[in-house]
Amino acid sequence: MCGRYASAKDPAQLAVEFDALDATGTERPGADYNVAPTKPVLAIVARHPRDEEGRPDPDSVERTIRVMRWGLVPTWSQDRNVGVKMINARSETAAVKPAYRDSMARRRCILPADGWFEWKRDGGAKEPYYVTNPDDSSLAMAGLWTAWRDPDQPESPWLVTCAVLTTDAFGPLAEIHERMPLVLPRSSFEQWLAPDKGSDDVADLLRPSEEIVSRFELRPVSTAVNSIRNNGPELLARAEPEPVELDLFS
Repeated sequence: MCGRYASAKDPAQLAVEFDALDATGTERPGADYNVAPTKPVLAIVARHPRDEEGRPDPDSVERTIRVMRWGLVPTWSQDRNVGVKMINARSETAAVKPAYRDSMARRRCILPADGWFEWKRDGGAKEPYYVTNPDDSSLAMAGLWTAWRDPDQPESPWLVTCAVLTTDAFGPLAEIHERMPLVLPRSSFEQWLAPDKGSDDVADLLRPSEEIVSRFELRPVSTAVNSIRNNGPELLARAEPEPVELDLFS
């Protein structure tokens, strides 16, 4: 699964890395080393640009970086707070689940991350790990997005929210947790983001790339990341678990 991740690069860096235009405006979040549910996050989408009258140009596609809220709120929901529990969507069932199927068919995105945190249970304690690329390149987490408006306030601004798609973990990652974010290879970006492709058109992208996963670094980190109040680059630093000293003569 993915319940916490790091996203410290600014939109200008991501624009180059993902060949996208920065459309975040003044809403852009700052560097965040401990992204938690309901926080604003950066997302990459591809849409048909619209003319002055709001008509889409079917012959052109524009890839942009936007700001969204992490935790998808379905369009039909009565309460925005449901998003707290909808930060992840299973890739195996997203195309048929009522909360996600419309987004899977028409509103897919990429959530760039420096890495994500996962916790391994060892006895009674949970050990945090940071999963990242050793070369510091961004991870392209597959995501879904939608727009929600409070039904009791029909003139209120739209709330744009998103969720991370997850898949079965394998290899060393499976020893930490059974699920992991679906990380896309660069070769699949265009297909995944294409606004005119439906769920069936991207079904072949819903399996994790063994080549990508084999490059990941699994880094033990400090338990300071357990609290969302902690936020800084020190959370990403390697912190080997302290050995337990046994007093054989007590």
